[in-house]
Amino acid sequence: MRSRLAAACALALVLGAPSIASSAERFSLEVARKLVGISSPRVSPDGRSIAFLISRPDFERDHNNSELWLADALTGVARPLTFERREVSSPRWSPDGGTLAFLAPDDKDKPQVWLLGMRAGEPRRLTRAPQGVEQFSWRPDGGAVAYATSDTLPTGKGEARHIGTFNVEDEDLFLRRDIAPFHIWVQPLEGEARRITSGAWSLEFSLPPGSPPSGLAWSPDGREIAFARVPAPQSGRLDSTSLAVVDVANGHTRALTGATRFETHPEWSPDGRSISFWYPREGRGDINWVQEVHVVPAAGGTPRGVTRALDRMAFHGQWFADSRRLLIAANDRAGVGVWVQPLDGPAQRLALGELVVNGAFSYEIDAGRSGRIAFVATTAARPSELYVLDTPQSKPRRLTHMNAWADSVAFGRLERVTWKTHDGMEADGVVATPPDFDPAHPHPLVLLIHGGPTSASKTNFSTLAQLMASEGWVVFQPNYRGSDNLGNQYLAAIQGDWGAGPGRDVMAGVAMLRARPGVDPKRTAVTGWSYGGYMTSWLLGNYPDEWTTGMAGAPVTSWEDQYNLSDGNVSTRYVLGGSPWTGDRQRIAREQSPITYATHIKAPTLVMANIEDFRVPPSQALSLYHAMKDNGVETQFIAFPGRTHSSSDPVNSRERTRLWVDWVKRHLDDTARNP
Repeated sequence: MRSRLAAACALALVLGAPSIASSAERFSLEVARKLVGISSPRVSPDGRSIAFLISRPDFERDHNNSELWLADALTGVARPLTFERREVSSPRWSPDGGTLAFLAPDDKDKPQVWLLGMRAGEPRRLTRAPQGVEQFSWRPDGGAVAYATSDTLPTGKGEARHIGTFNVEDEDLFLRRDIAPFHIWVQPLEGEARRITSGAWSLEFSLPPGSPPSGLAWSPDGREIAFARVPAPQSGRLDSTSLAVVDVANGHTRALTGATRFETHPEWSPDGRSISFWYPREGRGDINWVQEVHVVPAAGGTPRGVTRALDRMAFHGQWFADSRRLLIAANDRAGVGVWVQPLDGPAQRLALGELVVNGAFSYEIDAGRSGRIAFVATTAARPSELYVLDTPQSKPRRLTHMNAWADSVAFGRLERVTWKTHDGMEADGVVATPPDFDPAHPHPLVLLIHGGPTSASKTNFSTLAQLMASEGWVVFQPNYRGSDNLGNQYLAAIQGDWGAGPGRDVMAGVAMLRARPGVDPKRTAVTGWSYGGYMTSWLLGNYPDEWTTGMAGAPVTSWEDQYNLSDGNVSTRYVLGGSPWTGDRQRIAREQSPITYATHIKAPTLVMANIEDFRVPPSQALSLYHAMKDNGVETQFIAFPGRTHSSSDPVNSRERTRLWVDWVKRHLDDTARNP
């Protein structure tokens, strides 16, 4: 870890020397139309080819089009494998490498498994699940796939078919019907699908945005499947995830470890002896304790953590072919660390240079059986491209040039900065300076606070940060306590202190930057989405004289509302140490809710949210808006449609970004004209 002095010197290099103005085109929303997304790299069994997905925005139809591509792992020559399919996801190689399976919608818009032979021919549909396929996995002999699909809920007859009631338990405010359990089926390449599991319990399921559900992990002999299950298909019960193994022949299911919470993402070792999985340190159920990769005997027994020494929040754990090592990935400082972790002994970090692997809660990286590793990564000035490591010891090679247009664009420079917290920990963050930054002239300081809080700001390509830097602003992305890039002590320090502690961390970083050349201490904006919206609201209310303007997006402003109405609902108890309706926790909930301090806000503040946001219900944004409006603070509440936490369609996501930047720009400019 760099020393405090080294970090200060690095910051001085960023803020203390003028940049040479470039004649290149500046980044803008119009230029951002050229962005090409790359995801889901999968190395073929022989290591010669890499399958991946390409996505491009179609603004006229307001849709992100995705297609399956194939790249030669040596030459990088790439070609599309699918054409004019509206949506493709989850490419998976057959064990012999002769077929690629993927998910794509059928004529009823239900995702199904499709098979594409590598020699010739059109894709053919394999599954016909009435409710669609959420995920799938090849059987090791290549003769079948296991897939997860939800049950079909029964419907009434006659007048009863019009009854729309359902039982609301641990669900979000905007649920419109029961969630059916998800179960495992096996579909042979020829013949009928066969159901493997059943019951009122459910496979772990996904509620985007968030971590993808745990996969279906076949034993190497094809006799068993390991999976993660929850006691009921309710979003508030997704903390009660445990691992189980089912015998494919008779459907008999056994628990793997006996734990009842937080076990996810099982993966069978190639030799069949062990199963790896994700589990929090010490089995702590609290949110914001480092998640480690554990290994347990496949027959059951006592698990052991293998990534403790890394002290990072692992969101990737993949076996190598020798069954003695795992590929691990986690946020680390201002980047993503990737390690080869032996079952015993120290991990070896891969040398990726300035490349930052894409991902949050999962990473775009894959280790093939041949030892070749493919991944998608960015740099500060280069959007996503596909890269390959021929061996873990090799240097990365770039295979694609999908975003080559970025070479002629002037981007802001990104740098990691560090500072000390009030209680002596080292905090860090990322600073972006304008392409033509001149420290002799003052530039507004704009905070862009990440959500989570289990996440981190990194020196990767960020559309929003670069758009802000192009406006001539110094953009500060702080990693406050609770961020997952600095180890368990820093991550867990947020427990019981979700507002004041992170707020002090951010303000210490702001004070450091305001003292530097080229930063205007009198023009500062604070912005963020989700937990970033929480922290924005907290800072606006608790430090009311520090801000020129603010933008609170999908803000958590009330822990009571978050507990009662969000998809996480009762699992929010970990924030408070229990339900806000028991003991003295209602007082604690209100003390740590930004809405308690909203009447102190002075800065003009824009509020935005999706009107059916299940993750952070917009009642919290409305409360913030009314508290400011009724107290004479300039504000506006702009809502977007959809049952989502953040619009992902190209038109509305672009509009959200435009409104965000325009609000900040207008109020910073007004202050410059009327100091």
